[in-house]
Amino acid sequence: MLADKDRIFTNLYGYQSYGLDAAKKRGDWDGTKELLAKGVDWIIDEMKSSGLRGRGGAGFPTGLKWSFMPKESDGRPHYLVVNADEGEPGTCKDREIMRHDPHKLIEGCLVAGFAMRACAAYIYIRGEFVHEAKVLEDAIAECYKAGLIGDDACGSGYKFDVYVHRGAGAYICGEETALIESLEGKKGQPRLKPPFPANVGLYGCPSTVNNVESIAVAPTILRRGGAWFASLGRENNTGTKLFCISGHVNNPCNVEEEMGIPLKELIEKHAGGVRGGWDNLLAVIPGGSSVHMIPKSVCDTVLMDFDSLRAEGTGLGTAAVIVMDKSTDIVRAIARLSEFYHHESCGQCTPCREGTGWMSRVMIRMVSGEAELDEIDMLLDVTRKVEGHTICALGDAAAWPIQGLFRHFRPEVERRILEYKNSRTAA
Repeated sequence: MLADKDRIFTNLYGYQSYGLDAAKKRGDWDGTKELLAKGVDWIIDEMKSSGLRGRGGAGFPTGLKWSFMPKESDGRPHYLVVNADEGEPGTCKDREIMRHDPHKLIEGCLVAGFAMRACAAYIYIRGEFVHEAKVLEDAIAECYKAGLIGDDACGSGYKFDVYVHRGAGAYICGEETALIESLEGKKGQPRLKPPFPANVGLYGCPSTVNNVESIAVAPTILRRGGAWFASLGRENNTGTKLFCISGHVNNPCNVEEEMGIPLKELIEKHAGGVRGGWDNLLAVIPGGSSVHMIPKSVCDTVLMDFDSLRAEGTGLGTAAVIVMDKSTDIVRAIARLSEFYHHESCGQCTPCREGTGWMSRVMIRMVSGEAELDEIDMLLDVTRKVEGHTICALGDAAAWPIQGLFRHFRPEVERRILEYKNSRTAA
């Protein structure tokens, strides 16, 4: 288990104030001016050496992403955009950072913005996070008053502003280019890439979009060194991670742990174990609703990191662990997720616009067994035609839960169909 001395989010549960004075006592804003004085190249090199991979789900190396920003200005301003939309079902880590540790995020915006030569950061926050937005705005006001950001951020001579923008609650705006479109006041629909945001982003200017957690850990990494962060976890899966554990556990919680912790240990030591005991476990969705579920046989030994979960045909995603015991109607659970993705499709791409609705309707019939056996393979074929054929990954997100269901629980779906057919024949 992660040692207390290695925890980054020391106020995750809000036992202390989120204000500036309390944040400074926890180590925030300590020597920030000196970090900036070490220069852009040093900051990016430290982030690269830390091995930090994006905590929003994609897992792309953060330092490498920062380095994509143009080294020389062509006259256009540079922007940092922080994705605080957090609409993935089961995911609730970023909101804890924003309401209990907002200064980590604001300081992270400053050092990340400096490394990318940005003049401002825009924090795009989910509209439903009313309290979190208010906390962020209060914390930003404290920072301006203290001179930590603004015309002379931390006395460094660097001008940097931070703004909070409230979204309207569309899941699609969690996709970085749809987020940019929404931030510009347009309909939140993904853009075709290329051009990538590092070349043409917010207002047509070079921009980088990062998740809240990815930005919030940056100051601690720079203070303690990339080598320290890289010493935690496993190769290519380094550092600490916030895990959201929900569903059929005795104590649902958010917890910061070391990457690569066994899933069973994570659930039993932090969430009080599965309701009814480990043997009552049916399946787990390990990374938010958009990844394949894994059955108990895999959960027994799998490690919670990008590469270990990918090897099992799923993904770490946002590290939102959704636990389902044997009382779960597994088919109905996936049908409900299919309804969600149908509802949240922006409708721009034909495979997603038409496919998510069709998949949802078939899944609803499969819950009761009112389907044909050959529709299972037909549905799988449709998921593969949607997967990888849309501008953004929402089509993939709609397809993968269904693929995971049939990969591990196809006999349950077949049983329902046959029972329904037999009941109709008997009648």
